[in-house]
Parts: sequence; structure tokens; C-alpha cells
Amino acid sequence: MREAYRGELDELAGELAGMCSMVATAMELATRALLEADLRLAEQVIGDDVKVDDARSSCEEHAYALLALQAPVATDLRTVLAAIHAAESLERMGDLALHVAKAARRRHPQPVLPEKVAPYFQEMGRVAVELAREAEQVILTRDVEQAHSLEEADDEMDDLHRHLFTVIMDKDWPHGVASAVDVTLLGRFYERFADHAVSVAKRMVFVVTGRMPGASHDEVV
Repeated sequence: MREAYRGELDELAGELAGMCSMVATAMELATRALLEADLRLAEQVIGDDVKVDDARSSCEEHAYALLALQAPVATDLRTVLAAIHAAESLERMGDLALHVAKAARRRHPQPVLPEKVAPYFQEMGRVAVELAREAEQVILTRDVEQAHSLEEADDEMDDLHRHLFTVIMDKDWPHGVASAVDVTLLGRFYERFADHAVSVAKRMVFVVTGRMPGASHDEVV
């Protein structure tokens, strides 16, 4: 009975890892659509978003079934609760990739990004996809050290976002208000994507240690 239950928890982790892979691919393709003004890729990301939503529903149904039927405690309970929260974050990551793809579609056939800021988004896209892929590995391995390392990559994203903002706010910005708004929103989408990836990794630290990184002693579960 116990072995079967462990198998269910491993299956749940596999579903979450699959979501990580899905949102990483979505952001990778959305970034290419953005940089290359590729309508086909943008439409692919938009059409595939429903798969991420369905995956979240499946994960949550599985987790709630385990709560209802197995009454887990200790580490097992933390695993199920973390899965519910992580699935929500992963769906939001998919939504953020969707927003990037929709921006590319909205401006097509014109590029969304001025040439001056395109390198920022190429690098932000790389970091975002890397974070999602690393979160996938953390879910599968429960490697606390690797989970903490995601925060360093998130710092890189924050630095890129700050530098991007200084470019937009330069008094000599020549591309107009509409372009500045587009770039500001897109930068925020990448920053939030990274934040959610770190949140997923922190949930795995919670599973292993019983403590959310940054939580006080009273918040140990």
C-alpha cells in the first residue's frame, strides 16, 4: 500500500515536471516569435496554452484525490500541498509566455521591439527558459542546493530588467510612448516568469525541509 502511494506521489511530481517543460518551450517559442516577428510561432504558443491549463487541472485533481483518499502527513502532505501551489505558478508562467506571443501577433508584421532593446529580450528569454528547465530538475530530484541556485539566475533577470528600464526612461528614447509601453510590459512578463520559476523551486525546498526559504521558525510545517 505504501509503495503504491509513493508511486502516486512520483507520478504527481512527473506531471509538474511536465508542466515545467511545457512552459519552458512556450517561452522559448514566444521569445523567438517576438524577436523574429514570426506569426506562425506566436500562433503556436497561443494555441498550445490550453494544454498548460489542462495540465494544471489534472495536477490539482490528482493532488486533491491524494488528500481526500490517503490523508497524508509530514513530508507526503507537504508534497501534495506544494504540488497544488506549484501547478498554479506554472500555469501563470504559461500565461506570461502567452502574453509575449500575443504581443508578437498584435504587432505583426512589424517587429514589437526596437533594435536597441532586442538583445535584452534575447538574454531575458534565455534566462527564463533556463529557470523553467532548472525548476523541472528540482521537482524531479528535490535537490535543495539546485533550488537555491535558481535565485542567482533570478538575480540576473532582475539586473536585465533594471537595465532595460533605464534604456526606456532615457530622455533620448526615440521610439515613442506606445513602443515604451510595449517594452515595459514585455519586460515585466519575463521578470514575473522568472519569479514564478523560483517560487516553484522554493516549494520543493519546503517539501524537503518543512520550511519555505525566508520563513520564520513558526512557519515550519
